[in-house]
Amino acid sequence: MVDSKAFNKDSISNILIVAVSVCLVCSVLVAGTAVALKPAQLANKQLDIRKNILRAAGLMGEDSLPGEQVDELFGQFSVKIIDLKSGEYNDEIDIDSFDQLKSSKDPGLSNALSGDDDLATLRRLERYSLVYLVEGEHGLEKLVLPIRGYGLWGTLYGYVAIEGDLNTIAGLAFYQHKETPGLGGEVDNPDWKALWAGVKIFTPDGSPAISLVKTRSAAESTAAAYEVDALSGATLTSRGVQNLMRFWMGDMGFGPFLKNLSKEA
Repeated sequence: MVDSKAFNKDSISNILIVAVSVCLVCSVLVAGTAVALKPAQLANKQLDIRKNILRAAGLMGEDSLPGEQVDELFGQFSVKIIDLKSGEYNDEIDIDSFDQLKSSKDPGLSNALSGDDDLATLRRLERYSLVYLVEGEHGLEKLVLPIRGYGLWGTLYGYVAIEGDLNTIAGLAFYQHKETPGLGGEVDNPDWKALWAGVKIFTPDGSPAISLVKTRSAAESTAAAYEVDALSGATLTSRGVQNLMRFWMGDMGFGPFLKNLSKEA
């Protein structure tokens, strides 16, 4: 027979034992669930990346597609890593494990930016970048590049697709941002994104000249080729998009790589 005086279920020691036991069980369950779900989360992340690349390249509409179709369409791309400074391909880094955004925060894999060099307000720039190429019988057909830069409330993350001439935008897609819905958030608007197709990137001397403007220049003017309508009521977001495009197309971004590709064409 149990001595009720010897065993008190309401004692502090017993309460602590029960509490610790419950915490341990919950921790094991949460950790186990996280481990079990990680492969699915990584697969969904990769699928989302591929969808945005395809949308930027104009190879997929805004509607969602089954994962198998997305993978099939994405199979057109060759994925490579480049050294941003030299513009050369790098075959030593494992593409599957390379996390570009994570590397931009690693002092060993990135460089600090300041002043005029930091046009896109990135603070740090990674040394290596992923690039996505579609090649056909006659050479490069499309090139998709990851881009990002500060808008009004935070960093906009996206992809820009460039035609095989390396001077004409094929499409643009932002997949993450903090801009105001109905104003800067219109970077998601399909009608606005459609305005980017056909816009020229570089002037004859090779300088990035993309401009977001409130009033377009005359259609027959030289300036018109580089212009996109600014977002109504979102001056700072528009300026941020212009700045990030000029940064990534310039010498600090993909400029050296694009020059190398031009020489190969």
